[in-house]
Amino acid sequence: MNAERYDIIIIGTGAGGGTMLHKLAPCGKRILVLERGTFLPRERENWDQREVFTNARYQTREAWLDSNGAEFSPYTHYWVGGNTKVYGAALLRLRESDFGAVRHYGGLSPAWPISYDDLEPYYAQAERLYSVHGAAGTDPTEPRRSGPYPFGPVEYEPRMREISDGFAAQGLRPFPCALGVRLSSDRPGPAPAHVLSNFDGYPDLTETKSDSDVVCVRPSLQHANVTLITGAFVERLGTTQDGRSVSEVHAIIEGQRRVFSGEIVVVACGAVNSAALLLRSASDRHPAGLANKSGLVGRNYMCHNNGAVIAITDVPNPSHFQKAFAIADFYHGADDSKLPLGLIQLMGKPDEAFLESVARPHLPDVPAGRLWTRTVDFFITSEDLPDPENRVMITSSGRIQLRYRENNREAYDRLRSKLISYFDHIGCSSGRCVHTAAYVGPKLGISGVSHQNGTLRFGQDPAASVLDINCKAHEIDNLYVADSSFFPSSGAVNPSLTIMANALRVGDVILDRIGARFAIK
Repeated sequence: MNAERYDIIIIGTGAGGGTMLHKLAPCGKRILVLERGTFLPRERENWDQREVFTNARYQTREAWLDSNGAEFSPYTHYWVGGNTKVYGAALLRLRESDFGAVRHYGGLSPAWPISYDDLEPYYAQAERLYSVHGAAGTDPTEPRRSGPYPFGPVEYEPRMREISDGFAAQGLRPFPCALGVRLSSDRPGPAPAHVLSNFDGYPDLTETKSDSDVVCVRPSLQHANVTLITGAFVERLGTTQDGRSVSEVHAIIEGQRRVFSGEIVVVACGAVNSAALLLRSASDRHPAGLANKSGLVGRNYMCHNNGAVIAITDVPNPSHFQKAFAIADFYHGADDSKLPLGLIQLMGKPDEAFLESVARPHLPDVPAGRLWTRTVDFFITSEDLPDPENRVMITSSGRIQLRYRENNREAYDRLRSKLISYFDHIGCSSGRCVHTAAYVGPKLGISGVSHQNGTLRFGQDPAASVLDINCKAHEIDNLYVADSSFFPSSGAVNPSLTIMANALRVGDVILDRIGARFAIK
């Protein structure tokens, strides 16, 4: 079968692939984008709780296997824009300390082969591209910035202001969470009032959320040199006879097998699927999987210690959009902990069915609808550490198996206790303590793959990493990776902005290589 030829092939359109496309599109080279999903429809069901969460309308129907071979449904989404179509758009930078070696309860988090300063200009570019709103100087652990946020913080709703003030009265320093949103008020001239509402986990019917489809992919399609093929599952990559370059991209499109070739191939399928693709691409030259001489392809999978902490209180919470602030006071430790704990942030309102399932054992006689109007909902994140036994594998039948055993759990448990102890005392200095009937909400299990990273780590040593510092495979001359696979450690902030910033950095490397460097205006 003859290969259809392009200059550059990008596989995937999420935070990494979509951003990479935006960077490369103006260069004039023929770019092919292969996306497993289609465009997510704008429809009434986008904001229907039952459809989005109970029926998992937009989540993949694909089942993966856990360590024991049991099936589970991964919380992942195959659409143009990838998981950014339903992410919460919290776009935070890693701290400067995250780029060095850090001691944790669970062991040592390794240093990165680049510094924060290497990535800082690209963080700034990514914040402009994704219209990030925030307030510089309010985050006590904020890394050095070359300039302010592109836009000021999203305004707090009254109840969220009360909660923030209640934490501040106890000595904490809550700060406006950095959010990627494209508000009408950001543009010059009169702007209609806009109320943010359904966000975390929901597709955005209004397209206010800064996802990679709306921000990057669709504008890039205005360039005549860009071709997007949706519904394209990339089965494997083939190499030249010497095994040094990718020469063929084998895809299944509408049930038909097609083969493409490109001078440069960029893999951006997400940490799990990118590793799976390289493992499926085993050949005589690469018997353990493509670019896997180190044996590290698929290993060191991380996903954070993430969980929900939902406070059910006696005070109504009428907020439409409570994703207002974050607390980083415990990021590097606490008064009773010399080791890091992590990040606390508000999250979007959970759906009623989920709330009922986690609250019923604690409050069996309270109707779910009444509970839902009285919750304040937090999302907490502690770092998990790279472990070579936490890994992506491919079974003999070609299925994805995710082997994962949690680590650094003590940090997560301590962080949860800190949040509860401070929330218990909100308003007490004024004699108006908030009575909390229960704290509910689970730690995410193996299906919680939204923060997946680390399966194709980058580094200087080919024996200890899959990619070089420019995210090119050590063994393959024309293969780059532009998703969260490259992380050698996970930090404790949402990974999206770091994925976007690194895609812009690697995009410059590719543009230099082809002699066509363009700056994002």
